[in-house]
Amino acid sequence: MVVAGFVAPYLLDTTTRFVEAAARLPDVRMALITCEPEDRLPPQLRDSLAGHWRIDDPLDPGQIAAAVQGLSRQLGPVERLLAVLEQLQVPLAQVREHLGIGGMDPVTANNFRDKAQMKTVLRAAGVPCARHKLAVSAADAIEFAERVGFPLVVKPPAGAGAKSTFRLDAPADLGAWLEAVPPSPERPAQIEEFLTGDEGSYDSVMVDGQVVWDSISNYLPTPLEVLRNPWMQWMVLLPRDISGPQYDGIRAVAPQALKALGLSTGLTHMEWFRRPDGSVAVSEVGARPPGAQITSMLCYVHDFDLYSAWAALMVHGSFDPPQRKWAAGTVYLRGQGAGQVTAIHGLDTLPPEVTSLVVDSRLPRAGQPSSGSYEGDGYITIRHPDTAVVTAALKQLVSTVRVELG
Repeated sequence: MVVAGFVAPYLLDTTTRFVEAAARLPDVRMALITCEPEDRLPPQLRDSLAGHWRIDDPLDPGQIAAAVQGLSRQLGPVERLLAVLEQLQVPLAQVREHLGIGGMDPVTANNFRDKAQMKTVLRAAGVPCARHKLAVSAADAIEFAERVGFPLVVKPPAGAGAKSTFRLDAPADLGAWLEAVPPSPERPAQIEEFLTGDEGSYDSVMVDGQVVWDSISNYLPTPLEVLRNPWMQWMVLLPRDISGPQYDGIRAVAPQALKALGLSTGLTHMEWFRRPDGSVAVSEVGARPPGAQITSMLCYVHDFDLYSAWAALMVHGSFDPPQRKWAAGTVYLRGQGAGQVTAIHGLDTLPPEVTSLVVDSRLPRAGQPSSGSYEGDGYITIRHPDTAVVTAALKQLVSTVRVELG
Protein backbone atom coordinates (compact mmCIF):
# COMPACT_ATOMS: atom_id res chain seq x y z
CA MET A 1 0.00 0.00 0.00
CA VAL A 2 1.52 3.31 -1.16
CA VAL A 3 0.97 6.40 0.99
CA ALA A 4 0.77 9.56 -1.15
CA GLY A 5 0.07 13.24 -0.57
CA PHE A 6 -1.78 15.51 -2.98
CA VAL A 7 -1.14 19.24 -2.53
CA ALA A 8 -4.13 21.24 -3.80
CA PRO A 9 -4.47 24.78 -2.39
CA TYR A 10 -8.14 25.15 -3.26
CA LEU A 11 -10.58 22.63 -4.69
CA LEU A 12 -11.59 24.25 -7.95
CA ASP A 13 -13.52 22.02 -10.36
CA THR A 14 -10.60 20.71 -12.40
CA THR A 15 -8.33 20.28 -9.38
CA THR A 16 -11.04 18.32 -7.60
CA ARG A 17 -11.29 15.92 -10.54
CA PHE A 18 -7.58 15.17 -10.26
CA VAL A 19 -7.74 14.72 -6.48
CA GLU A 20 -10.77 12.43 -6.73
CA ALA A 21 -9.06 10.34 -9.40
CA ALA A 22 -5.94 9.99 -7.26
CA ALA A 23 -8.00 9.06 -4.19
CA ARG A 24 -9.69 6.25 -6.16
CA LEU A 25 -6.41 4.53 -7.04
CA PRO A 26 -6.29 0.95 -5.74
CA ASP A 27 -3.60 0.07 -3.21
CA VAL A 28 -3.00 3.78 -2.45
CA ARG A 29 -3.73 5.72 0.72
CA MET A 30 -4.17 9.28 -0.55
CA ALA A 31 -4.00 12.28 1.77
CA LEU A 32 -4.88 15.86 0.87
CA ILE A 33 -2.77 18.88 1.85
CA THR A 34 -4.84 22.01 1.27
CA CYS A 35 -5.98 25.41 2.50
CA GLU A 36 -9.53 24.09 2.67
CA PRO A 37 -10.87 22.97 6.07
CA GLU A 38 -12.00 19.35 6.16
CA ASP A 39 -15.67 20.20 6.61
CA ARG A 40 -15.65 22.07 3.27
CA LEU A 41 -14.52 19.06 1.24
CA PRO A 42 -17.13 17.35 -0.96
CA PRO A 43 -18.50 14.42 1.08
CA GLN A 44 -17.59 11.82 -1.55
CA LEU A 45 -14.01 13.07 -1.68
CA ARG A 46 -13.71 13.31 2.09
CA ASP A 47 -14.82 9.67 2.44
CA SER A 48 -12.23 8.45 -0.09
CA LEU A 49 -9.23 10.20 1.50
CA ALA A 50 -6.96 8.51 4.01
CA GLY A 51 -5.94 11.83 5.57
CA HIS A 52 -6.32 15.63 5.49
CA TRP A 53 -3.91 18.35 6.58
CA ARG A 54 -4.72 22.03 6.37
CA ILE A 55 -1.99 24.63 5.78
CA ASP A 56 -2.16 28.41 5.40
CA ASP A 57 0.37 28.93 2.59
CA PRO A 58 0.30 26.17 -0.04
CA LEU A 59 3.44 27.51 -1.77
CA ASP A 60 5.60 27.41 1.38
CA PRO A 61 7.89 24.34 1.27
CA GLY A 62 8.23 24.47 5.05
CA GLN A 63 4.48 24.19 5.60
CA ILE A 64 4.19 21.44 2.99
CA ALA A 65 7.06 19.50 4.60
CA ALA A 66 5.48 19.84 8.04
CA ALA A 67 2.19 18.54 6.65
CA VAL A 68 3.92 15.58 5.01
CA GLN A 69 5.71 14.75 8.25
CA GLY A 70 2.45 14.99 10.19
CA LEU A 71 0.67 12.71 7.72
CA SER A 72 3.59 10.27 7.84
CA ARG A 73 3.10 9.92 11.59
CA GLN A 74 -0.59 9.19 11.03
CA LEU A 75 -0.49 6.96 7.93
CA GLY A 76 3.07 5.76 7.54
CA PRO A 77 5.87 7.27 5.44
CA VAL A 78 4.61 9.38 2.53
CA GLU A 79 6.23 7.95 -0.61
CA ARG A 80 4.79 10.20 -3.34
CA LEU A 81 3.87 13.88 -3.59
CA LEU A 82 1.51 15.11 -6.32
CA ALA A 83 0.18 18.45 -7.55
CA VAL A 84 -1.26 19.81 -10.79
CA LEU A 85 -0.70 23.51 -10.14
CA GLU A 86 2.36 24.77 -12.02
CA GLN A 87 3.36 27.11 -9.20
CA LEU A 88 3.68 24.10 -6.87
CA GLN A 89 6.19 22.11 -8.90
CA VAL A 90 9.31 23.74 -7.43
CA PRO A 91 8.11 23.78 -3.77
CA LEU A 92 7.11 20.11 -4.05
CA ALA A 93 10.48 19.20 -5.54
CA GLN A 94 12.22 20.95 -2.66
CA VAL A 95 10.13 19.00 -0.15
CA ARG A 96 10.86 15.73 -1.95
CA GLU A 97 14.58 16.41 -1.77
CA HIS A 98 14.40 17.45 1.89
CA LEU A 99 12.42 14.39 2.98
CA GLY A 100 13.93 11.83 0.61
CA ILE A 101 10.74 11.26 -1.42
CA GLY A 102 11.06 10.01 -5.01
CA GLY A 103 9.99 12.16 -7.92
CA MET A 104 11.03 15.30 -9.76
CA ASP A 105 14.05 17.03 -8.19
CA PRO A 106 14.43 20.82 -7.70
CA VAL A 107 16.82 21.34 -10.63
CA THR A 108 14.42 19.70 -13.08
CA ALA A 109 11.41 21.47 -11.59
CA ASN A 110 13.16 24.83 -11.91
CA ASN A 111 14.06 24.06 -15.54
CA PHE A 112 10.34 23.78 -16.28
CA ARG A 113 9.17 26.62 -14.05
CA ASP A 114 11.73 29.36 -14.80
CA LYS A 115 11.12 30.24 -18.45
CA ALA A 116 14.47 32.03 -18.83
CA GLN A 117 16.32 29.02 -17.44
CA MET A 118 14.22 26.75 -19.66
CA LYS A 119 15.20 28.62 -22.83
CA THR A 120 18.87 28.59 -21.82
CA VAL A 121 18.80 24.81 -21.28
CA LEU A 122 16.93 24.17 -24.53
CA ARG A 123 19.21 26.33 -26.68
CA ALA A 124 22.29 24.71 -25.11
CA ALA A 125 20.86 21.31 -26.11
CA GLY A 126 20.26 22.46 -29.69
CA VAL A 127 16.47 22.59 -29.33
CA PRO A 128 15.02 25.32 -31.57
CA CYS A 129 13.30 28.04 -29.54
CA ALA A 130 13.00 31.81 -29.46
CA ARG A 131 16.02 33.97 -28.71
CA HIS A 132 15.55 35.43 -25.27
CA LYS A 133 16.97 37.45 -22.40
CA LEU A 134 16.08 37.83 -18.74
CA ALA A 135 15.92 41.62 -18.42
CA VAL A 136 16.62 43.14 -15.01
CA SER A 137 16.75 46.72 -16.27
CA ALA A 138 15.47 48.95 -19.06
CA ALA A 139 18.96 48.84 -20.59
CA ASP A 140 18.75 45.05 -20.84
CA ALA A 141 15.44 45.25 -22.69
CA ILE A 142 16.62 48.01 -25.04
CA GLU A 143 19.85 46.13 -25.86
CA PHE A 144 17.91 42.97 -26.70
CA ALA A 145 15.42 44.86 -28.87
CA GLU A 146 18.24 46.55 -30.81
CA ARG A 147 19.98 43.21 -31.34
CA VAL A 148 16.95 41.06 -32.23
CA GLY A 149 14.45 43.55 -33.65
CA PHE A 150 10.66 43.67 -33.43
CA PRO A 151 8.15 42.19 -32.78
CA LEU A 152 9.01 40.95 -29.28
CA VAL A 153 7.17 39.24 -26.45
CA VAL A 154 7.59 40.06 -22.76
CA LYS A 155 6.37 37.83 -19.95
CA PRO A 156 7.14 37.03 -16.30
CA PRO A 157 9.87 34.37 -16.02
CA ALA A 158 7.55 32.12 -13.98
CA GLY A 159 4.36 32.82 -15.90
CA ALA A 160 1.78 30.35 -17.16
CA GLY A 161 -1.02 30.39 -19.69
CA ALA A 162 -0.09 33.69 -21.44
CA LYS A 163 -0.83 35.61 -18.23
CA SER A 164 0.85 39.06 -18.08
CA THR A 165 2.25 38.43 -21.58
CA PHE A 166 2.52 41.29 -24.07
CA ARG A 167 3.61 41.75 -27.67
CA LEU A 168 5.77 44.74 -28.56
CA ASP A 169 5.66 45.71 -32.23
CA ALA A 170 7.77 48.87 -32.27
CA PRO A 171 10.11 51.02 -30.15
CA ALA A 172 7.10 53.04 -28.97
CA ASP A 173 5.53 49.86 -27.52
CA LEU A 174 8.79 49.04 -25.77
CA GLY A 175 8.97 52.53 -24.32
CA ALA A 176 5.39 52.35 -23.05
CA TRP A 177 6.01 48.96 -21.44
CA LEU A 178 9.23 50.14 -19.77
CA GLU A 179 7.41 53.17 -18.39
CA ALA A 180 4.50 51.09 -17.05
CA VAL A 181 6.33 48.05 -15.63
CA PRO A 182 10.11 48.57 -15.81
CA PRO A 183 12.08 45.38 -15.12
CA SER A 184 14.35 45.28 -12.11
CA PRO A 185 16.46 42.72 -10.23
CA GLU A 186 13.50 42.24 -7.89
CA ARG A 187 11.02 41.96 -10.75
CA PRO A 188 12.80 40.70 -13.89
CA ALA A 189 11.04 40.14 -17.20
CA GLN A 190 11.56 37.50 -19.85
CA ILE A 191 11.88 39.17 -23.25
CA GLU A 192 11.84 37.04 -26.40
CA GLU A 193 11.69 37.29 -30.14
CA PHE A 194 8.12 36.83 -31.36
CA LEU A 195 7.62 33.48 -33.04
CA THR A 196 5.25 33.42 -36.00
CA GLY A 197 3.36 30.57 -37.61
CA ASP A 198 0.87 27.97 -36.47
CA GLU A 199 0.78 27.29 -32.72
CA GLY A 200 -0.38 24.24 -30.86
CA SER A 201 0.39 21.94 -27.97
CA TYR A 202 2.32 18.69 -27.74
CA ASP A 203 1.12 16.77 -24.71
CA SER A 204 3.06 13.65 -23.85
CA VAL A 205 3.84 11.02 -21.26
CA MET A 206 7.43 10.03 -20.55
CA VAL A 207 8.31 6.89 -18.57
CA ASP A 208 11.92 6.25 -17.56
CA GLY A 209 13.19 8.80 -20.07
CA GLN A 210 11.18 7.58 -23.08
CA VAL A 211 8.09 9.16 -24.62
CA VAL A 212 5.44 6.41 -24.56
CA TRP A 213 2.43 8.46 -25.74
CA ASP A 214 1.72 11.83 -27.24
CA SER A 215 -1.06 14.07 -28.48
CA ILE A 216 -1.06 17.15 -30.69
CA SER A 217 -3.53 20.03 -30.76
CA ASN A 218 -3.91 23.12 -32.90
CA TYR A 219 -4.60 26.61 -31.49
CA LEU A 220 -6.94 28.69 -33.65
CA PRO A 221 -5.66 31.45 -33.57
CA THR A 222 -2.71 31.83 -31.18
CA PRO A 223 -3.53 32.86 -27.59
CA LEU A 224 -1.43 36.03 -27.85
CA GLU A 225 -3.30 37.09 -30.98
CA VAL A 226 -6.60 36.56 -29.15
CA LEU A 227 -5.37 38.64 -26.20
CA ARG A 228 -4.50 41.49 -28.55
CA ASN A 229 -7.89 41.45 -30.27
CA PRO A 230 -10.86 41.57 -27.86
CA TRP A 231 -13.33 40.54 -30.59
CA MET A 232 -11.57 37.23 -31.30
CA GLN A 233 -12.75 33.87 -29.95
CA TRP A 234 -10.19 31.17 -29.19
CA MET A 235 -10.53 27.57 -30.36
CA VAL A 236 -8.50 24.42 -29.72
CA LEU A 237 -8.73 21.49 -32.14
CA LEU A 238 -7.50 17.95 -31.48
CA PRO A 239 -7.37 16.23 -34.88
CA ARG A 240 -8.14 12.53 -34.94
CA ASP A 241 -5.17 11.64 -37.15
CA ILE A 242 -1.85 13.00 -35.89
CA SER A 243 0.38 10.59 -37.79
CA GLY A 244 1.05 12.82 -40.79
CA PRO A 245 4.42 14.26 -41.83
CA GLN A 246 3.33 17.75 -40.75
CA TYR A 247 4.01 16.60 -37.18
CA ASP A 248 7.40 14.99 -37.82
CA GLY A 249 9.22 18.15 -36.80
CA ILE A 250 7.76 18.46 -33.31
CA ARG A 251 7.99 14.71 -32.73
CA ALA A 252 11.72 14.90 -33.46
CA VAL A 253 12.30 17.92 -31.23
CA ALA A 254 10.00 17.30 -28.24
CA PRO A 255 11.73 14.23 -26.71
CA GLN A 256 15.08 16.02 -27.05
CA ALA A 257 13.64 19.03 -25.20
CA LEU A 258 12.15 16.95 -22.37
CA LYS A 259 15.37 15.03 -21.83
CA ALA A 260 17.38 18.25 -21.82
CA LEU A 261 15.10 19.67 -19.12
CA GLY A 262 15.71 16.56 -17.04
CA LEU A 263 12.35 14.79 -17.08
CA SER A 264 12.36 11.05 -16.41
CA THR A 265 8.70 10.20 -15.78
CA GLY A 266 5.68 12.48 -16.04
CA LEU A 267 3.02 14.17 -18.15
CA THR A 268 4.00 17.44 -19.84
CA HIS A 269 2.26 20.19 -21.79
CA MET A 270 4.46 21.76 -24.48
CA GLU A 271 3.51 24.74 -26.62
CA TRP A 272 5.20 24.95 -30.00
CA PHE A 273 5.17 26.79 -33.31
CA ARG A 274 5.42 25.64 -36.91
CA ARG A 275 7.07 28.54 -38.70
CA PRO A 276 6.01 29.60 -42.22
CA ASP A 277 9.04 27.74 -43.65
CA GLY A 278 7.89 24.48 -41.99
CA SER A 279 10.50 24.42 -39.23
CA VAL A 280 9.39 24.08 -35.62
CA ALA A 281 10.28 25.87 -32.42
CA VAL A 282 9.42 25.13 -28.80
CA SER A 283 7.71 27.98 -26.98
CA GLU A 284 7.58 26.62 -23.42
CA VAL A 285 6.84 23.46 -21.46
CA GLY A 286 4.97 22.74 -18.24
CA ALA A 287 5.59 19.61 -16.16
CA ARG A 288 1.88 19.24 -15.47
CA PRO A 289 -1.39 18.23 -17.14
CA PRO A 290 -2.68 20.71 -19.73
CA GLY A 291 -5.29 23.31 -18.83
CA ALA A 292 -7.95 25.07 -20.93
CA GLN A 293 -10.13 21.93 -21.13
CA ILE A 294 -7.40 20.08 -23.06
CA THR A 295 -7.19 17.36 -20.40
CA SER A 296 -10.92 16.74 -20.78
CA MET A 297 -10.65 16.77 -24.58
CA LEU A 298 -7.89 14.16 -24.34
CA CYS A 299 -10.35 12.00 -22.40
CA TYR A 300 -12.96 12.46 -25.15
CA VAL A 301 -10.70 11.72 -28.13
CA HIS A 302 -9.30 8.54 -26.54
CA ASP A 303 -12.36 7.30 -24.64
CA PHE A 304 -10.34 6.98 -21.44
CA ASP A 305 -9.85 8.71 -18.08
CA LEU A 306 -6.68 10.80 -18.26
CA TYR A 307 -7.27 12.10 -14.74
CA SER A 308 -6.90 8.59 -13.31
CA ALA A 309 -4.13 7.69 -15.75
CA TRP A 310 -2.11 10.73 -14.65
CA ALA A 311 -2.53 9.81 -10.99
CA ALA A 312 -1.36 6.25 -11.65
CA LEU A 313 1.60 7.59 -13.62
CA MET A 314 2.68 9.87 -10.79
CA VAL A 315 2.21 7.24 -8.05
CA HIS A 316 3.20 4.01 -9.78
CA GLY A 317 5.26 5.26 -12.75
CA SER A 318 3.12 3.30 -15.23
CA PHE A 319 0.98 4.34 -18.19
CA ASP A 320 -1.10 2.32 -20.67
CA PRO A 321 -1.16 4.33 -23.94
CA PRO A 322 -4.72 4.74 -25.28
CA GLN A 323 -5.82 4.67 -28.91
CA ARG A 324 -7.08 7.90 -30.48
CA LYS A 325 -10.62 7.33 -31.77
CA TRP A 326 -12.15 10.77 -32.21
CA ALA A 327 -11.49 14.39 -33.09
CA ALA A 328 -12.57 17.05 -30.61
CA GLY A 329 -12.53 20.80 -30.27
CA THR A 330 -13.47 23.54 -27.86
CA VAL A 331 -14.74 27.06 -28.50
CA TYR A 332 -14.03 29.48 -25.65
CA LEU A 333 -16.93 31.91 -25.29
CA ARG A 334 -15.36 35.30 -24.82
CA GLY A 335 -17.57 38.22 -23.83
CA GLN A 336 -17.80 41.17 -26.17
CA GLY A 337 -17.66 44.55 -24.48
CA ALA A 338 -16.84 45.20 -20.83
CA GLY A 339 -18.31 44.44 -17.45
CA GLN A 340 -20.57 41.53 -16.56
CA VAL A 341 -22.31 38.97 -18.74
CA THR A 342 -25.72 40.33 -19.74
CA ALA A 343 -26.82 37.89 -22.46
CA ILE A 344 -25.82 34.97 -24.66
CA HIS A 345 -26.95 35.16 -28.27
CA GLY A 346 -27.16 32.50 -30.98
CA LEU A 347 -27.56 29.28 -29.02
CA ASP A 348 -31.14 28.82 -30.20
CA THR A 349 -30.14 29.17 -33.85
CA LEU A 350 -27.52 26.43 -33.88
CA PRO A 351 -28.52 23.54 -36.18
CA PRO A 352 -28.93 19.96 -34.86
CA GLU A 353 -25.82 18.83 -36.78
CA VAL A 354 -23.81 21.08 -34.44
CA THR A 355 -25.68 20.68 -31.14
CA SER A 356 -25.64 16.89 -31.50
CA LEU A 357 -21.83 16.96 -31.32
CA VAL A 358 -21.67 18.72 -27.92
CA VAL A 359 -20.11 16.54 -25.20
CA ASP A 360 -19.33 19.20 -22.60
CA SER A 361 -20.08 22.86 -21.95
CA ARG A 362 -20.03 25.58 -19.36
CA LEU A 363 -22.16 28.48 -20.49
CA PRO A 364 -21.72 31.99 -19.06
CA ARG A 365 -24.36 33.07 -16.56
CA ALA A 366 -26.04 36.47 -16.50
CA GLY A 367 -24.33 38.67 -13.93
CA GLN A 368 -21.07 36.72 -14.12
CA PRO A 369 -18.02 39.04 -14.25
CA SER A 370 -15.94 38.68 -17.38
CA SER A 371 -12.67 36.80 -16.95
CA GLY A 372 -10.82 39.09 -19.35
CA SER A 373 -8.71 36.14 -20.50
CA TYR A 374 -8.33 34.42 -23.85
CA GLU A 375 -10.08 31.38 -22.34
CA GLY A 376 -13.23 33.47 -22.14
CA ASP A 377 -16.24 33.23 -19.86
CA GLY A 378 -17.40 29.73 -20.79
CA TYR A 379 -16.82 27.00 -23.34
CA ILE A 380 -18.46 24.41 -25.61
CA THR A 381 -16.67 21.15 -26.44
CA ILE A 382 -17.66 18.98 -29.41
CA ARG A 383 -16.58 15.56 -30.70
CA HIS A 384 -16.90 13.54 -33.92
CA PRO A 385 -14.81 10.82 -35.64
CA ASP A 386 -14.17 13.13 -38.63
CA THR A 387 -11.80 16.05 -38.03
CA ALA A 388 -13.35 18.02 -40.89
CA VAL A 389 -16.79 17.79 -39.25
CA VAL A 390 -15.38 19.07 -35.95
CA THR A 391 -13.55 21.90 -37.70
CA ALA A 392 -16.68 23.03 -39.53
CA ALA A 393 -18.75 22.88 -36.34
CA LEU A 394 -16.18 24.93 -34.43
CA LYS A 395 -16.34 27.63 -37.10
CA GLN A 396 -20.13 27.66 -36.93
CA LEU A 397 -20.10 27.92 -33.15
CA VAL A 398 -17.62 30.76 -33.09
CA SER A 399 -19.53 32.70 -35.75
CA THR A 400 -22.98 32.14 -34.19
CA VAL A 401 -22.67 32.24 -30.40
CA ARG A 402 -21.95 35.64 -28.86
CA VAL A 403 -21.59 36.58 -25.21
CA GLU A 404 -22.64 40.16 -24.49
CA LEU A 405 -21.11 42.15 -21.64
CA GLY A 406 -22.40 45.31 -20.13
